[in-house]
Amino acid sequence: MLPQRVPRWPTHSLFRQLRPLQRIPAPTRQLQLQLQLQLRSCSSCEATPASQAATPPPGKPIKNAPPPPPPKSPSPETKPPPDHRALGLHQKLFTTSPYSPGSAFFLPAGTRIFNRLVTFLRNQYVRYGFEEVITPLIYKKNLWAKSGHLENYAQDMYTVTGARHAASEDLESDSDREYGLKPMNCPGHCLIFASQKRSFRDLPIRYADFSPLHRNENTGSLTGLTRVRRFHQDDGHIFCRPIQIEEEIRKSLEFVKHTYSTLGLGPYRLALSTRPDQYMGSLEDWEQAENALKRALDASGTNWTVNEGDGAFYGPKIDIVLRDSHGKEHQTATIQLDFQLPKRFELEYIAPAPEMEQRGEITTDPELLATFGPVRPVMIHRAVLGSVERLMALLIEHYDGKYPLWLNPNQIKIITVNDTEPVVEWANHVRERLLGIAEGDITPTHFAVDLDTSARPMSVKKAEALSAGASVVVTIGASEVEGMNVSVDLSAVAGSRKRQTMRAEELREWVGERVAAHK
Repeated sequence: MLPQRVPRWPTHSLFRQLRPLQRIPAPTRQLQLQLQLQLRSCSSCEATPASQAATPPPGKPIKNAPPPPPPKSPSPETKPPPDHRALGLHQKLFTTSPYSPGSAFFLPAGTRIFNRLVTFLRNQYVRYGFEEVITPLIYKKNLWAKSGHLENYAQDMYTVTGARHAASEDLESDSDREYGLKPMNCPGHCLIFASQKRSFRDLPIRYADFSPLHRNENTGSLTGLTRVRRFHQDDGHIFCRPIQIEEEIRKSLEFVKHTYSTLGLGPYRLALSTRPDQYMGSLEDWEQAENALKRALDASGTNWTVNEGDGAFYGPKIDIVLRDSHGKEHQTATIQLDFQLPKRFELEYIAPAPEMEQRGEITTDPELLATFGPVRPVMIHRAVLGSVERLMALLIEHYDGKYPLWLNPNQIKIITVNDTEPVVEWANHVRERLLGIAEGDITPTHFAVDLDTSARPMSVKKAEALSAGASVVVTIGASEVEGMNVSVDLSAVAGSRKRQTMRAEELREWVGERVAAHK
């Protein structure tokens, strides 16, 4: 049911937030914004306020082990820690604009990293049983009232009103005029679940969504890619039977472990965030949900801490917390248990012995099993990367701009010894062969291959390629044209010989194997 009284949400104006910036000189304003973009602690469906630290406050209960101490401050002689904002500018990964504060403009190189992370997740969805869906960006105000977000989250949302609708006198209510730009995907996924009749045999149902989300962060808190207003998530929601809760949480934690191991990130810590002061539902529901998460955490064999009162307003959650190169903690992945949204959206599935099914109990009694009825599913919110933008920032700093081959936006750089026609012609042929677009090729490789045929000294071009972070540097001169091969420098790739000669097809196969293995 809808709430008896539907509160109005505040109207936010980006022009009001931009007005102070108009008085700042353009170069200073641009630099200020480039050093200001950051995203709220982004979870699958709830943002942690900036005022709340990821580390439990002193005196709060801690499970198994305390969080790791912050790293020591570097000495004056030590190289300063990597900063993804500076690296992003140097490597041409992303830029920003005062016309859209809090939103990153990914350049071609940054888009390559973004797409590879998303592709990696999509490949894992096959293993972990997720099906991808696409949902709208805006919904009527009534939906946000139904989900409880209008009451509990309106300050962090944007109102959307069409000019034609705003001027119309024919609309029945304000709900036909006012829409909300979505800060999360869970209400939309609830609508998808409710669109069909469900059986206990269908569950668990796992949806995944990469739709862009918008949250109205304070202008002063925006920083780089770690706190922004527009961002993407590997947002997933699992609708399961009560008896399936702990197994689904176990699989989600396994998914996180596999992903972060592949990305080379860690160590990370797990934090159980419990009931906040403002919450939906009964104390009994919260106790049941928190106990389920505690059992799953204990079964994981991983140390974990407790963040009292830091849960989402609809349920407790497990947060995965990483440190950046400056020692600051960021919540990335999250797993949240929710009994409230299935109630608010009146979600149900049909099962035998419905009363026992709702309690998560099993029976073999033929008489009870002969009775079928509706049961309320449990909803698990999960994000493995969390905000793709935030995780990119952590990866950029973690690798200090020197990425593994599969993730590198500058995988292969071809440089020529001179700009004579035979050398340039062979260099272009090698590039097409590496890209998989030469005559006779069937499928493009999607490698990042750049070509420099300028007449500058080869030493300058090679130094430039290595400075840009190229994993593989291919040199082509008269001898390579004559031998129909390439000279390859693999010194930037771990465990590889410094230089060798091979055919273009052999190099393509070698790079393809490493990319497929995420190396």
